[in-house]
Amino acid sequence: MVNLHKKFQSGASGRDQVVHIMIEAAIGAASSLPEGQRGFVMKKMRRFTALGLTAAMAVTALAGCGGSNTASTTAAATEAAKTEAATEAATEAAAPAEQTATGGKVYYLNFKPEQADQWVDLAKKYTEETGVEVHVQTAASGTYEQTLKSEMAKSEAPTMFQVNGPVGLATWDDYCMDLKDTDVFKDLESEDYALKNTDGVVKGIAYVIETYGIIYNKKILNDYIALDGAKISDISELNSFDKLKEVADDMQAKKDELGIEGAFTSAGFDSSSDWRFKTHLANLPLYYEYKADNISSTDAVKGTYLDNFKNVFDLYITDSTTEPSLLSGKTGDDAASEFALGEAAFYQNGTWAYNDIKGNEVADEDLGILPIYFGVDDASQGTCTGSENFWCVNDKASDADKQATLDFMKWVVESDAGRESLSKEMGFVTPFSTFADYLPENPLVVAANEFNKDKTPVSWNFTTMPSEQWKNVLGSAMLEYAQGTGDWDAVKTAFVDNWATEYKNANS
Repeated sequence: MVNLHKKFQSGASGRDQVVHIMIEAAIGAASSLPEGQRGFVMKKMRRFTALGLTAAMAVTALAGCGGSNTASTTAAATEAAKTEAATEAATEAAAPAEQTATGGKVYYLNFKPEQADQWVDLAKKYTEETGVEVHVQTAASGTYEQTLKSEMAKSEAPTMFQVNGPVGLATWDDYCMDLKDTDVFKDLESEDYALKNTDGVVKGIAYVIETYGIIYNKKILNDYIALDGAKISDISELNSFDKLKEVADDMQAKKDELGIEGAFTSAGFDSSSDWRFKTHLANLPLYYEYKADNISSTDAVKGTYLDNFKNVFDLYITDSTTEPSLLSGKTGDDAASEFALGEAAFYQNGTWAYNDIKGNEVADEDLGILPIYFGVDDASQGTCTGSENFWCVNDKASDADKQATLDFMKWVVESDAGRESLSKEMGFVTPFSTFADYLPENPLVVAANEFNKDKTPVSWNFTTMPSEQWKNVLGSAMLEYAQGTGDWDAVKTAFVDNWATEYKNANS
């Protein structure tokens, strides 16, 4: 290649000079690349020679067709050729040979804002390792469905996205590729972690198994136990709704002695926080109703356990850091901060909240988790455990982009970098067989696993809620009730009557 370069350099004609500049530009672009990519580009240089000869002939033709300023014409063509050569060299060198063949890229629309930074970092590592472009966008809390609809309408739509279960899949089924024959499906510990449509086609892959309940601060509880008249003598006695309420009520009355703002963190109802109640807390009456009726979904709920639902919600808004009238403006960050800074003893949230808590006033060894005791089967009730995070691949994307996306997913669950990120940095418990040596160090995960050893975990039935609108109507009714501008009957109506309405709308 060097000899070829020198041969053209010695040429006297203007045409040869153009070709020389083109080759020089391409060599220059290649010389700045890493050694492995440099070799790839040099193999392509003969193509640049051919392109250069074509461009040079075009210059000659232009000059013969009435171009009076041969020099300027030659210069313009030379500059264009130089740009084209440099651009093509850089573009082809930026990716390995297999990506150049397919031209595939990845666009992942992430559901979980608490892991947004980690996903961006992981995508960067993959691009550095493979040359394949991976773009990650994270929807703001509580806005995923709207964001997904908006992004799917664009020409550059997500190639990888998430659905929350059967209801979400019903909306996006046509966009979800069959994943049965993919590596990421084969890596699952059990087919139970695959999401199938009504025809039994694998359309989604669960990538994280999570737990939520009532996170608690052991130090604050032990400080409470040390007070005269404490309602328990050991944390293990917090084993029912009645006992939890008794302790929380007493802690609220003694909050000044304990140096806290309230027993529970604020039950905020802005979009970054309300999902904890309109979705996660509302899962409990669904779970017990489904269990009693031996069903897994329904077109019409009865609201059998709404009194229990009310009891728990009343506890949250009464024994709290925040006056009920202020809940509309309280955010998820507010609640996380209150707990992380030791201002409250109890915080309804999940194992994913560890990233928001760690490194503040609550030591890892002081973190524990309890079930959301519901007053139904407290003795055997475990924490709420399941997944609403199913990866899907956009079947309407190009074949190249679909393959690039599948390759990325495989790398995430099989590479050292991917497994380290999901388990250690994101703190995920995953359903993949490839993670045997990659267990999370999240103390909330450890605490939940320990607690659930001899308990029955509460399944995630909120994935059967008929629509996002149903949740929003329920959340609004709960806020009105909390603020004193509405009553509990409106909550019942939103839960029961609106379920039938939204189910019909979604399935008509």
